[in-house]
Amino acid sequence: HVLLLQGQAGCFTAGNDLADFVGKHALEPDDPILQFLHTLADFPKPVIAAVEGLALGGGLELVLACDTSIVGQGARLGLPEVKLGVIPGGGGTQRFIRALGKPRAMALLLSGDLVTGTEAATLGLVGKVVDDDEVVEQAIALAQRISANSPLAVALAKDAALAAQTGSIAAGLEHEKRNFVYSLASDDSHEGQAAFVAKRLPNFTGR
Repeated sequence: HVLLLQGQAGCFTAGNDLADFVGKHALEPDDPILQFLHTLADFPKPVIAAVEGLALGGGLELVLACDTSIVGQGARLGLPEVKLGVIPGGGGTQRFIRALGKPRAMALLLSGDLVTGTEAATLGLVGKVVDDDEVVEQAIALAQRISANSPLAVALAKDAALAAQTGSIAAGLEHEKRNFVYSLASDDSHEGQAAFVAKRLPNFTGR
């Protein structure tokens, strides 16, 4: 029901290996990293990033492509590409602005400065900040709470919410209305309401 991403050995990801870019003058449109980021951003199921340690460059772009994130207080996040003479190429400039707003995003994007997990939460860059040793545990707990809900309703809610990022409020409201009507007629809607009246746990089927 939920996709959860985490790194290894206390590091989410420090981004691309710079050695891969030495002498490179172009990026192919079918570059596997770009394809993965775009696929992740469009993934129909909820995606949670469990961020420990570093999330830099492409690593932060990976976080931004997820739906939400649980981040350790001591994590370090940023888009330091300008320090190397390049710019983010995996959606970083676009999603950074949408997440933070122009003034805050520009300050970090153009300076290449890094922020801690605590600072990132204050800025609204990440979903929630927790103690460093609780990141994965808290991310799994969130995934379990999401998984307890109707898979159909969760998918429709995510689909409608993402529409807010690409169109007008009027178009978004119309999109939401269509999804609401669809969900209301679903088996999961009938089961959820019946379970509520009977004071029992629902048995959702995703239909």
